[in-house]
Amino acid sequence: MVTVLGSGDSLLRVIEKAFPAADIHVRGNEISAIGDPAEVALISRVFDEMMLVLRTGQPMTEDAVERSIAMLKASETGEGDGQETPAQVLTQNILSSRGRTIRPKTLNQKRYVDAIDKHTIVFGIGPAGTGKTYLAMAKAVQALQSKQVNRIILTRPAVEAGERLGFLPGTLYEKIDPYLRPLYDALHDMLDPDSIPRLMAAGTIEVAPLAYMRGRTLNDAFIILDEAQNTSPEQMKMFLTRLGFDSKIVITGDVTQVDLPDGQKSGLRQVQEILEGVEDVHFSRLSSHDVVRHKLVGRIVDAYEKYDSKFGTENGGHKKRATPGAKGSKGK
Repeated sequence: MVTVLGSGDSLLRVIEKAFPAADIHVRGNEISAIGDPAEVALISRVFDEMMLVLRTGQPMTEDAVERSIAMLKASETGEGDGQETPAQVLTQNILSSRGRTIRPKTLNQKRYVDAIDKHTIVFGIGPAGTGKTYLAMAKAVQALQSKQVNRIILTRPAVEAGERLGFLPGTLYEKIDPYLRPLYDALHDMLDPDSIPRLMAAGTIEVAPLAYMRGRTLNDAFIILDEAQNTSPEQMKMFLTRLGFDSKIVITGDVTQVDLPDGQKSGLRQVQEILEGVEDVHFSRLSSHDVVRHKLVGRIVDAYEKYDSKFGTENGGHKKRATPGAKGSKGK
């Protein structure tokens, strides 16, 4: 009962907060709920889903209970689509590494992971903190470990996020390292850190800027392009045409955080118009509801979206305008 209710009844309080009109009572090993019949049925389903998750040996957290309730309420009101239950979402293991298991935490994340299994090219598009890159990396490591692919290639465009880093000292790899550091960080979460230099030296894992992809054909590889909103249309086409036999491509990005120079069109924005509906290409779209960082991150994303729609701005500031006659001035 302690695992169901949580330490200090923390999980019970989450459920009570979500259903304020109902009275939930716990006596011994029995839980009863009094209130509107539809709401009581929903509360019963919440506890049923929690029990299914707990029986797998996975603990329930306050965040997981909140997400379960949101999923059940959405399916009840017809806003949700599909047949997946919270237990199916929360117990899908992607990768177990270093004493912890990586799993999807929301319905859209589960569908994103499933799409990577089913399609050759998958686009993961959504705001910061939705697990786009992290889940793709977990699938890449899983594919490598199960010998579905022979190597992992991780790439991202070397574009500054507003700052000008200037002339960086050191070798070429030291200059581009700050751009690629987030990919290394995710790798360290999923693999034994001692094995990473060995795998990189053998070419089994390659982390490189997008410019290094030109002219190559990538066979038997799991390829991830991160921060794809900062690619030009030409770079996006170049990257997509690197696809070789028995390879898989996952492209991730957030179209609301483009760091390209004024007037340059984002390849990630354009490619949605070009490839939508093409067979074996899938677009997974995540939203602020799929943010798995601090709860406040989701609220921040929502607040910016409301502000931008109200004032016609972009990320809270003036929309970038192309200068007449400038190179690539056809707008974004």
